[in-house]
Amino acid sequence: MRKYLSIFLATLLIFVLAACTANEDAGEEPKDGDGATEEASEKVLYWNNSIEPTSFDPPVGFDAVSWSGLNNLMEGLTRLDESHTPQPAIAEDWDVSEDGKTYTFHIRENAKWSNGEDLKASDFVFAWKRALDPELAASSAFLGYLIEGAEAYNSGTGSADAVAVKAVDDKTFEVTLTSPQAYFLNIISLPTFFPINEKVATENPEWFAEAESFVGNGPFNLTEWEHDSHFVMEKNDQYWDAENVKIDKIHWAMVDDPNTEYQMYQAGELDSSNIPPELSEQLFEEGDVEIVDQAGLYFYRFNVTKEPFQNKNIRKAFALAVDQQQIVDYVTKGHEEPAYGFVSPGFSDANGQDFRETSGDLLKTNVEEAKELLKKGMEEEGYETLPEVTLTYSSTETHKVMAEAIQPMFKEVLGVDVKLQSVESSVFSEEQTELKYQLSRSSFLNDFADPINSLESFQTGHSMNRTGWSNAEYDKLIQDAKKESDEAKRFEMLYQAEKILMDEAPIFTVHFYNQTFLQNEAVTGVVRHPVGYVEFKWADKAE
Repeated sequence: MRKYLSIFLATLLIFVLAACTANEDAGEEPKDGDGATEEASEKVLYWNNSIEPTSFDPPVGFDAVSWSGLNNLMEGLTRLDESHTPQPAIAEDWDVSEDGKTYTFHIRENAKWSNGEDLKASDFVFAWKRALDPELAASSAFLGYLIEGAEAYNSGTGSADAVAVKAVDDKTFEVTLTSPQAYFLNIISLPTFFPINEKVATENPEWFAEAESFVGNGPFNLTEWEHDSHFVMEKNDQYWDAENVKIDKIHWAMVDDPNTEYQMYQAGELDSSNIPPELSEQLFEEGDVEIVDQAGLYFYRFNVTKEPFQNKNIRKAFALAVDQQQIVDYVTKGHEEPAYGFVSPGFSDANGQDFRETSGDLLKTNVEEAKELLKKGMEEEGYETLPEVTLTYSSTETHKVMAEAIQPMFKEVLGVDVKLQSVESSVFSEEQTELKYQLSRSSFLNDFADPINSLESFQTGHSMNRTGWSNAEYDKLIQDAKKESDEAKRFEMLYQAEKILMDEAPIFTVHFYNQTFLQNEAVTGVVRHPVGYVEFKWADKAE
């Protein structure tokens, strides 16, 4: 998902969240017109989104603070179920051609938009081509490159007409892929592939920006959105599976401070909370903390176009100076696993072996080697003194704490005084993409359950690369893997690619994510997908 983000999610690990000031009324149930509270019989969930969603425009809101909201407001052809497997959603079934490249989806007759209009195959054609439109410049567009003609259109070398998607009739949608893809049905469950009401979007291009104009097709409707304060969803009675949606309303607060979030949970103002690091030991001992899998990690990006990180050995010296085990033990305290590679645990290869275990520890703390590599790199560049280094992070307390933990490691191991710089979250991602930072924090959450999603973003010129790094051998391995139908051969290419990435070190990794949280015992059926977002379609709340 995955997907870099300036990313994550309302109830997932706090390290993917960015800064926003908590409002005094955050978490409080809004009042109706005459000042009375909602009827007691309503089932209302109180959740935290941390900050203002980046966008509820499906292909644009490609980050942690938008995807949970979008996933509950809208729905694609498939939807991940409680076991995180893609199942029929807006499409009731589909056919696949003998060569595995053409999918024909049959849209439900009772699929409707929240405004009551019929949902048509043409809405998918409109939405998917729009997501690829180079003028929209959606950072998630690369997810569609498995569609014939998509990459050429998005890169400006092809036309929209050449993108192989079409409406056979109002309820039949056809797509042709560049090659068979085992994870295609998984990918199209993502917001990038949600339909958009063509009529609504044509009349109002900013339809997604306010609750009053938002038109969705998912389990819930967006009924209130006070920007930088809260938003509210209510059950969508036009949803094809509305009879199985039990929650009447979800009130999303925007509270970016983990301690405030926890206090609100304790006061009954939220139904779930992340774990403040300083309370983690106590809460784990008390046994109330729940832990579920999550595919993704916390890491840092070097800008290889800025000194001194144009030098591979200097990059690796900084990477090896970081003690990941100390960070998870004494800083994050969330029972995370230190990350010595980029692909998360939990992905099985063609032989049923865990990718992470097979690939092994590729870039692990090594103080003596770090010192030697720094010396070697400085000699290669002719440095007598290392150029000044600044580590930049987006302005939340959790990123600040992480940066302050890593800073003295560079001093102690390498003798380098690294400066810290905090940047507002609203501009951090854009400036990181523009390669304005020397060394900067980042997060990645898988968009779909395959290692290629973790690795494809570091291809040359990729919108999610954000390092300036380029390696022709790496690019070829990723492209060949995307076309390879033999799973054993495909995974061997991915193993090779990860080794190149970690050896070249345009990044260094810190820890893999998990999801640790507290949840109201009265709330059941909430699904937290390993790929990131939270699912309320099957949620319930006892009175």
